[in-house]
Amino acid sequence: MNNGATAENLGTVVSVRGSVVDVRFEARLPPINSLLSAGKDGRVLIEVLAQIDEQRVRGIGLTPTQGLARGMSVLDRRAPLRAPVGKTILGRMFDVFGNAIDGDPAPTAVELRSVHRDPPPLARRLTKSEIFETGIKVIDVLAPLERGGKAGLFGGAGVGKTVLLTELIHNMVGHQQGVSIFCGIGERCREGEELHRDMKQAGVLQDMVMVFGQMNEPPGARFRVGHVALTMAEYFRDDQHRDVLLLIDNIFRFIQAGMEVSGLLGQMPSRLGYQPTLATELAGLEERIANTDAGAITSIQAVYVPADDMTDPAAVHTFSHLSASIVLSRKRASEGLFPAVDLLQSNSTMATPGIIGERHYQLAQQIRRTLAQYEDLKDIIAMLGLEQLSPEDRKVVGRARLLERFLTQPFFTTEQFTGIKGKLVSRKDALDGCERILRDEFKDYPERALYMIGAIGEAQAAAKPEAKVESPADVHAS
Repeated sequence: MNNGATAENLGTVVSVRGSVVDVRFEARLPPINSLLSAGKDGRVLIEVLAQIDEQRVRGIGLTPTQGLARGMSVLDRRAPLRAPVGKTILGRMFDVFGNAIDGDPAPTAVELRSVHRDPPPLARRLTKSEIFETGIKVIDVLAPLERGGKAGLFGGAGVGKTVLLTELIHNMVGHQQGVSIFCGIGERCREGEELHRDMKQAGVLQDMVMVFGQMNEPPGARFRVGHVALTMAEYFRDDQHRDVLLLIDNIFRFIQAGMEVSGLLGQMPSRLGYQPTLATELAGLEERIANTDAGAITSIQAVYVPADDMTDPAAVHTFSHLSASIVLSRKRASEGLFPAVDLLQSNSTMATPGIIGERHYQLAQQIRRTLAQYEDLKDIIAMLGLEQLSPEDRKVVGRARLLERFLTQPFFTTEQFTGIKGKLVSRKDALDGCERILRDEFKDYPERALYMIGAIGEAQAAAKPEAKVESPADVHAS
């Protein structure tokens, strides 16, 4: 015991600037990413981010640094931040330090692993492509997800990213044979509590792990919580050989936390105030999400887009890592077309004939062509009216508007607000519906018959065909 005590590596606080703490060590300088503890009972945890000189390190507080003062003693824990892994973490909720925050006792029989791990080498990666069905028409038809891939839900504030992510959880967690891990980065505490309650009621909590670093926590905690969730996901993939569904809300908050940490450390910002190491930090997280010979990690990530600007560096850098990009549109949300997915901007690397099949590919291309033509005709309709269009163009407008309404869908997660029962639609039914609309089978149906339905058969049951002549006012309604 005495030998252990003398071997302790103790330092002294030199300066405290917000979350940034400088510590002097006389004996041994802790390596980068080491965890230090200070304050009463060692409650203030600091991660070393830089070695300033032979005796001083600069760290960022993972907990609030209130109460720290110059001259206080600091203990080198001789280990990086670690996450608990093991079968007993299933059904539980954790913070960035691996502490259970669901009110139940801490899980037993867990192993602690460093959160700083390398991505799997190329030799271990699998390259087969397989569709991951979601039951949401617009995604399965126009931007199909990849099993073992990464999908992003892009959108500004209040267009429905979290609602869509929650619906994807509802649809897939029940059918998913593997493990689901939800990682909340810098989002609201209320959403975490609601999700935990909903998953418990749905009876799927026993196959889920939740990890939260909420918006009230210091930037250091928000910056590392994604790595904690990934370490848990890698355990289930590599040790348990199970498929993992990793849901992240919101990846932009990870970038934002990195920007705060960079600013606190005094680094020179790059474009729009982002950290100069943005690409490296994001790649360090995203490249660990991969298919290997042991199992697959499929990731769905919400991505907040500042001021709806898709050219923002955070959005641009995130795009490059994804196999599917689902862009949410404020314009469609204002028209009441939910999910408010931008049908022309959303895309997927899976949308090739070799993967989704020739029929699906041709249908998707035809849908995009029809919607693009309608987009081009909108200015003419606004200036001259629908009557000035050629008969063929009028047919295109009719098809496009029916397609827009058919690709809306009532969600299970919004039943309590809308009063409309949620629908799950198979890829086959979604494709059949689109094909029949493009063949003009529904040209005499009112548009409202196709709005917020599941399979196309529901339109036939809801409304009988009626001959109708639309005025320009009808075209702009909704």
